[in-house]
Amino acid sequence: MNAPLNLSREVERLVNGQPTSDGAGVKLLRVLTQDLQQRLDPFLMLDYFHSDNPDDYLAGFPDHPHRGFETVTYMLAGRMRHRDNAGNEGLLGPGSVQWMTAGRGIVHSELPEQEDGLMQGFQLWVNLPGRNKMTQPAYLDIPTSGIPVVSLANGATVKVIAGQALGVMGAVEKPDTTPLYLDIHLPAGQHFELPLPAQLNAFVYVYQGTAGVGGRQQSVKTTQMAILENRPGHDKVDIWAGESATRLLLIAGRPLREPIAQWGPFVMNSREEVVQAVEDFRDGKL
Repeated sequence: MNAPLNLSREVERLVNGQPTSDGAGVKLLRVLTQDLQQRLDPFLMLDYFHSDNPDDYLAGFPDHPHRGFETVTYMLAGRMRHRDNAGNEGLLGPGSVQWMTAGRGIVHSELPEQEDGLMQGFQLWVNLPGRNKMTQPAYLDIPTSGIPVVSLANGATVKVIAGQALGVMGAVEKPDTTPLYLDIHLPAGQHFELPLPAQLNAFVYVYQGTAGVGGRQQSVKTTQMAILENRPGHDKVDIWAGESATRLLLIAGRPLREPIAQWGPFVMNSREEVVQAVEDFRDGKL
């Protein structure tokens, strides 16, 4: 007897990003906000920046602290210089990724190395389990050449930044949260499907074109996030491009199911731990 076909995960909710500014005035779209952290656990935040106006990004993100989670910066266009108090330094260019584990604490800056032109990319925050929140900070720069790209017969391409997809292991593996981070480019009208277990929290973010997501082909427009429902027996995702080429992120991960206590750049499990992080930063102990 043949096994039943996988059912597609459907769109539970569409989210429109909120325009805001961060750092020293960088304009961006905050897509995954604090009120969605429990629903999209282990993901804490997703920002999208996209501007060819230098006034929107030139001031960058001067020295600032983090503790208790990981930041993932993915550049599509432009150049950003990273420096931190552990002595790490790197330049992010188009197509490259920086995966930084803040752990017990790090102070870093992210400053543009361009005076004009397009600056475009994403920053994703991924939570750490409580037992690892005070781990040693770590830093990884991944050049474009270090990110596997799968080309499909229908002309689609898939960059596997983290996790495993289409028989390919991505540039990053994280056993606690098993994040899947894909950048998918679909020609007009083309279809993409991928197994995606129902127990993983997952979302799609469209940054070019329009996509139909799920068996009902819910329309997801440019700069919209589609949260995928977690329904038993629905263990794949179906995505169709609209009438023009479509580009999107597919992000999924295993929830930690732990308390989340956040104050700005510190994400811990309790208020007391956050207060301690603030005090450690003020005392120069990060």
